[in-house]
Amino acid sequence: MMLGLLLARAGVGVTVLEKHSDFFRDFRGDTVHPSTLQVMDDLGLLEDFLARPHDKAREIKVRFRDGEAVLADFSRLRTRCGFIAMVPQWEFLDFLRVQAQRYPGFRLLMNAQATGVIEQGGRVSGVRVSTPEGELELPADLVVAADGRHSTLRDAAGLRVRNLGAPMDALWMRISRGPGDPVGSGGAVGAGRLLATIDRGSYWQCAYIIPKGGFDALRGRGLAAFHADVASLAPHFAPRLAQEVADWEQVKLLVVTVDRLEQWWRPGLLCIGDAAHAMSPIGGLGINLAVQDAVAAANLLAAPLADAKLPADAITPWLARVQARRLWPTRVTQAGQVAAQNRIIDPLLDATEAPAMPLPVRVINAVPALQSMLAYAIGVGARPERVRSPVG
Repeated sequence: MMLGLLLARAGVGVTVLEKHSDFFRDFRGDTVHPSTLQVMDDLGLLEDFLARPHDKAREIKVRFRDGEAVLADFSRLRTRCGFIAMVPQWEFLDFLRVQAQRYPGFRLLMNAQATGVIEQGGRVSGVRVSTPEGELELPADLVVAADGRHSTLRDAAGLRVRNLGAPMDALWMRISRGPGDPVGSGGAVGAGRLLATIDRGSYWQCAYIIPKGGFDALRGRGLAAFHADVASLAPHFAPRLAQEVADWEQVKLLVVTVDRLEQWWRPGLLCIGDAAHAMSPIGGLGINLAVQDAVAAANLLAAPLADAKLPADAITPWLARVQARRLWPTRVTQAGQVAAQNRIIDPLLDATEAPAMPLPVRVINAVPALQSMLAYAIGVGARPERVRSPVG
């Protein structure tokens, strides 16, 4: 949606496909980081965007058995916005839709699922689409696969994926806010248990971290045991858990994957976001890496795509430049996530008793400059992109 907005703004005809009839998906990424808010500011849309329903997360805190630590303080960042905006993804997508539809070249097809690519002369020349009215074939100078970590289009194009591994999965659930609840997003660590709590104002979006492939064993212990595990980390949830997580249908399993394509493109096709590099949920970085990919792609591709005299084959060198631009920040971010998974999350999941605050965490909690550094790594990241695509 972001790439569609940027290209339409540059005078390029764009069709965006959404396989669902609406944007209302629970537990999609909802964290809009300072780097993405800077993009909105570059477009002159920040004020209007922040008029949409959102909450501001200025810190990341984690609670151990012997106290709570501040790991990142976004208010210390020298950026346009010193916070993470907690925005339901349907609000974010709808806002981008409204802005993109201001441009005559933008078209959005709902209930339209990409099912495969069309190839001609060794290059991708369009996409096959399933709709309630039947099958469509859409020709295109460029097909952009932004269809997630289980991308149909990258599989259809035969692009090779390198799996970096993940020792955990996540269970997402929603818990209402009570009058005595703490304020702000955070997390808690117990004996082999981790819980992340995202403060959404009227409710909590919660991620309960489990060992990879451990969901069946957890279900086998029963829902009451699961309630007890969650309440041991967040006692204030205890009175509401049985009513609000009354069956397993209210618990959504996210199978965590960390991978990336060896090559993000073929002539006529470019993968971005999770289709190019699936991210761990650590730091909530996936949506923001995807937005950065979109900005970089628009910066590099808008002018050649808008040039009607340029043959479609001539766009191919720019596709390689998009990967070259975004591969380094992807590697850096994934390396940090894999290190955190293997050195922090995995040992915590193996712990037989609730851990005390580790020494490195104590140091970060005591040194504001370190909180600023971690806030920059999460909120801004490696090679943040600024909007440089033209206005058509």
